[in-house]
Amino acid sequence: MRKFFQEIKADLKFKTAGPGQKLSEPSRAPKEKPKAEVAPKPRQAPTDEAQRAAAAALARLELKPKAKAPSGSQETIRSHVRKELMAEAAAGEKELSAEEKEQEEEGAAAPSVSGVYFICPLSGAVVRKDQKEKQLREAIQAYFSVDPVAASIMEIHTFNRDREKVRLCVETMAKYLDNIYLHPEEEKYRKIKLQNKVFQERISCLEGTHKFFQAVGFETKTLPVPGQEATEEFYVLKEEVLSRLEELKDRKEQLLSSEPVRAQLHRQLTVFQPSAAAARFELPHDFFNLSAEELRREQRLRTEAVEKAAMLRTRAMREKEEQREMRRYNYTLLRVRFPDGYILQGTFYARESVSVLYDFVREALRDDWLPFELLGPGGLKLTDENLAFNECGLVPSALLSLAWDAAVMADVEAAAEEQRSPLRPELLARAQSLS
Repeated sequence: MRKFFQEIKADLKFKTAGPGQKLSEPSRAPKEKPKAEVAPKPRQAPTDEAQRAAAAALARLELKPKAKAPSGSQETIRSHVRKELMAEAAAGEKELSAEEKEQEEEGAAAPSVSGVYFICPLSGAVVRKDQKEKQLREAIQAYFSVDPVAASIMEIHTFNRDREKVRLCVETMAKYLDNIYLHPEEEKYRKIKLQNKVFQERISCLEGTHKFFQAVGFETKTLPVPGQEATEEFYVLKEEVLSRLEELKDRKEQLLSSEPVRAQLHRQLTVFQPSAAAARFELPHDFFNLSAEELRREQRLRTEAVEKAAMLRTRAMREKEEQREMRRYNYTLLRVRFPDGYILQGTFYARESVSVLYDFVREALRDDWLPFELLGPGGLKLTDENLAFNECGLVPSALLSLAWDAAVMADVEAAAEEQRSPLRPELLARAQSLS
C-alpha cells in the first residue's frame, strides 16, 4: 500500500511543477550517451600572398554582376557566349597599367618582356610596335637631307600598302625615265602632263611619287596645250639633267630594284638564371593585340564553336581548326632551357621557321660549332627546321629544352680543365632572375 501511495505522489509532483521548473519525466530507459566529438585540428593561417590573392578575387566577384546559368538550349548558349565575348572585348580595351595592378594584387609574375619592340634600320632606334611606322616616317624624312632620291623611293615602296599598285607605278615611272635616256633629243619625252589619265591613276595617287620626280630633276611648269586655249601643268625635266643621263639611268634601276623599308623585330635576347618558374609565362598585350575586325572574327569563330560542340568531327577537321587558332598570333615568346638550368629567351614572329631559333641559340653559344637539338613541349624533337612556330604549336609562348650531342659533349668535358656554361660570358654577366 505504501508503495502505491508513493507512486501516486510522484505522479502528482510531475504534473504540478511550478512555473520556471522543468517537469520531471517519468523514468525511461536511459539513452545512449552521445559520442564525444573530436576537436577539429587548428587551421593553418593563410600566407600573405594567399590573402592578397583571395582579396583580389573576392573584389572581382563582388564587382562582377551575377549571371544565371545557361540552360541547355543552343540559343541560350549562343546568347551567353555573345555576352562573354562582349565582356572580354571591353576588358581588352583597359589600359595596361590596370592589368599590371591586378596582377600585382593577385601575386602574379611580372611579364618577362614589356611588349613587342622593333629596330628602325635607318636610325637604329628601338621602339614599341605601335610606334614603328612613326619612327620610319621620321627616319625617312630625315634622310631627304642626305639623298632625296633614295628617300622618295623609300616612301613609294614603304608607305603604299598595295604591292600591285606599287609595281605598276614604278614600272610606269621607269618607262618615263627610260624614254628620256633613250631619246634625249626628243622634247616630248621630257614633259609629263600632270592631268594625264595614266599619270593620275597609276602615279599621282601614290605617296612619294611627286617627291621622286622633283628629286631627279623635274620642275612644275604651266604650259599651253596645242589645239586648246587653256594651259595645263607639266613636269618638265631641267636642261642640266641631260648632261647626267647615266645618273638618271641609275635612278631608274634603283627605283625598280628597291624594297620596302621594314622595321626589324627586336629579339629582346635575355638570359635568366636557373628557375623553377621557366614554364610560367606572363605576356603583355602586344602578343594578343587584336583589331576591331579581329575581335569580331574571334566572336564569330567562338559562336560557331558552340554550335559545332555537339557535332562528331574527324581528326582532320580538329587539326584544321587548331591550325586556324594558331594563325591568330603574330608573335611568340620562346625560352630555351640549357642542361645547366640557364634559360635563353627571345621574341619571334609566329610565322618564322624553326631554323631561325636554331640560329638564335647558336649565336648565343660560347662555341657555336657544338651540335645540339631542341626539344619542344613533351620532349618532341624539332627536326624539321622549315616548319613555322605556329605550325609546331609554339605560340604564343613555349618552353623548349636544349640537348647536346652526347658523344661530342663527352669529348669536350674530358678535354676541358673545368666545367663552364656554354653561353657567351657577356650574356651570363647580364643574367637576370626570373620571378
